Amino acid sequence: MPFVNIKITQENGEPTSEQKQELIKGVTDLLAKVLKKNKASTVVIIDEIQTDNYGLGGKSITEVRKQK
Repeated sequence: MPFVNIKITQENGEPTSEQKQELIKGVTDLLAKVLKKNKASTVVIIDEIQTDNYGLGGKSITEVRKQK
């Protein structure tokens, strides 16, 4: 059973429900096409990460983006 975990930042109202559905469908279709995997047993999980919850260079991404 294929298991795909997508991690994406959650900001500015995105990803929307429609965008997440498109990601799930697209990844499922790609695995079926390239690896000949069964779509019915393909699991796709999307983890949305707020920019306060990860950092770079000792600062949260929220702070890094404010400085740009």
